[in-house]
Amino acid sequence: MAEGERAEQSGGLGRPPREGEAGALDRAEALKSQANEFFKGKDYENAVKYYSEAIDLNPANAIYYGNRSLAYLRTECYGYALSDATKAIELDKKYIKGYYRRATSNMALGKFKAALRDYETVVKVKPNDKDAKMKYQECNKIVKQKAFERAIASDEHKRSVVDSLDIESMTIEDEYSGPKLDNGKVTLAFMKELMQWYKDQKKLHRKCAYQILVQVKEVLVKLPTLVETTLKETEKVTVCGDTHGQYYDLLNIFELNGLPSETNPYIFNGDFVDRGSFSVEVILTLFGFKLLYPDHFHLLRGNHETDNMNQIYGFEGEVKAKYTAQMFALFSEVFEWLPLAQCINGKVLIMHGGLFSEDGVTLDDIRKIERNRQPPDSGPMCDLLWSDPQPQNGRSVSKRGVSCQFGPDVTNSFLERNQLDYIIRSHEVKPEGYEVTHEGKCITVFSAPNYCDQMGNKGSYIHLRGSDLRPEFHQFTAVPHPNVKPMAYANTLLQLGMM
Repeated sequence: MAEGERAEQSGGLGRPPREGEAGALDRAEALKSQANEFFKGKDYENAVKYYSEAIDLNPANAIYYGNRSLAYLRTECYGYALSDATKAIELDKKYIKGYYRRATSNMALGKFKAALRDYETVVKVKPNDKDAKMKYQECNKIVKQKAFERAIASDEHKRSVVDSLDIESMTIEDEYSGPKLDNGKVTLAFMKELMQWYKDQKKLHRKCAYQILVQVKEVLVKLPTLVETTLKETEKVTVCGDTHGQYYDLLNIFELNGLPSETNPYIFNGDFVDRGSFSVEVILTLFGFKLLYPDHFHLLRGNHETDNMNQIYGFEGEVKAKYTAQMFALFSEVFEWLPLAQCINGKVLIMHGGLFSEDGVTLDDIRKIERNRQPPDSGPMCDLLWSDPQPQNGRSVSKRGVSCQFGPDVTNSFLERNQLDYIIRSHEVKPEGYEVTHEGKCITVFSAPNYCDQMGNKGSYIHLRGSDLRPEFHQFTAVPHPNVKPMAYANTLLQLGMM
């Protein structure tokens, strides 16, 4: 673990202990030491638990909140991480790591101006800290770039990248020996060759990549926001969760469960890209199968099929490294046309995130969402991509800092109103690759095993059969991949680690 990533050992400032409190403070320090060990072992859940117990015994210690904030950052609970970092700063204005962690939380949420303010504070206090200076400069660059983009954005609907492409005049060089579309069409032979080509770490020719993107956009534009599918009694569909650029694990799914076909349909439930460093390979393979089997291979949008996430978590950097900025702009356009939800036999609703911040949402409301845009910060489109279930009734503030968390009562009410049996969602890493909550009515499926090469989780996919629609879970473990680390193309700020 890098110096800046270590959970802190020393005691906090806080107020002096009152008589009789010394024992409680000692116990709190012991709990923090246990939490630090769990953190070192990458068991962030237990780290959070023990930091929380330490905080209960000594709520005036800024370092406990700072350490718990870092554990929350590791588990992508950016909302909680932000809250803890803010609390640490309130308790101790001179606690520099609090500013670092609050900045990192805001970066992760795409709140670059807020992050910049905290990096500025760190640089003022520690003018000779190279790491702080680099982060401040990188964040400042992003803020200026965003301001420039806003300044040149016209009120008119932006011109499509497709209009500026001349694919026909792109030549495929004689020395290129990889897969090519057959008279401009994706075939099964092309897909098999492509998968092997990618497995061998070779790059698809840019002309073929552009052909796939332009064609898949034409297919997606014609789809409704809510795709409705009927499974006959004898038919089954495979539902996969997040794949996050883990190409070799995607190939393993096809190895275990069979290649997509008209008799072996798939639904991939968002977050195809970012984090894993083979996102280009994952997404072009998925888009290829979408073109090959448009009615039997389904792709739903995740919260990572968005510009903000792609800018931070690697996909934009990866596309620019392997192709061009223009191609990333086209990917961004295509992502805006991905459907947001899918309903099977009128009984099972699938979406990436989850249910809604308000009661009363109907399937008809989902159908009416205009999806061709970057998602807003709130409302039904945001919720479908971002929300998470919680065990207790009601709703609460999201651990991620976006959308909400919803309880079993919210799930029940939504299902009854819409005459549904249950929902399937993804969006969260689970140790077993799946989780069944809300009395069987809310199912999470996650298909990126050993997420980011460090979580040790299994992956899973679900079979649904038309006869009974009962979910059947299939687990699998991670397979080896070439020595390219996750986040290799992520924003420099995230690669630099978290102080």
